Amino acid sequence: MTESPSYLRATADAYDAMAVVYADFARDSLAVLPLDRALLAAFAELARVNDAGPVAELGCGPGYLTAHLRGLGLDAFGIDLSPVMIGLAREAYPGLRFEVGSMDALDLADGELGGIVSWYSVIHTPPKELPPYFTEFRRLLPPGGILLFAFFESGGGPVETFDHKVTTAYRWPVDELAGLAREAGFVEIGRMLREPLDGERFRRGHLLMRAE
Repeated sequence: MTESPSYLRATADAYDAMAVVYADFARDSLAVLPLDRALLAAFAELARVNDAGPVAELGCGPGYLTAHLRGLGLDAFGIDLSPVMIGLAREAYPGLRFEVGSMDALDLADGELGGIVSWYSVIHTPPKELPPYFTEFRRLLPPGGILLFAFFESGGGPVETFDHKVTTAYRWPVDELAGLAREAGFVEIGRMLREPLDGERFRRGHLLMRAE
């Protein structure tokens, strides 16, 4: 078996250690985020129309967003690098499917998914390591499959690190991420940049894309 890159091991260990605190913090976070909910609803509508397979939340953490997607009528399941997070997700949502896995190399067939949500789930990935994630997302989706990608936006400047509460993370310019997605075979449907709310430090970026 190929050994995982050190940043993946470090990220999994960091989230294992913070899992209970993180789950308590994140559980009701969507309740105060109407724009985020609207974008998730748009993703769900597009995925239902496409009807090309189940939807995976990659980097699902404690599972609250996977459960939200199921509530929007999608056949949704979650995958996360942290075994402790997956344990919490299974405990909180016993009727849903959750698996441990690394989203850069998943044990899923080509074109198996109708949609993918990556909700701030690659923010800890070093910039040079990010393109293969988009390649893997594209492999998993058939033509017409939908990808929703959320991240911390850099305010138009270059990629930069910041001191995320769990472990080092990165902020990206939206155009650069959109370019990486295009190179992997995605067409942009739309984007949303949301200004930080009280208690948030950075602008939030969201890209909604379709596989070519």
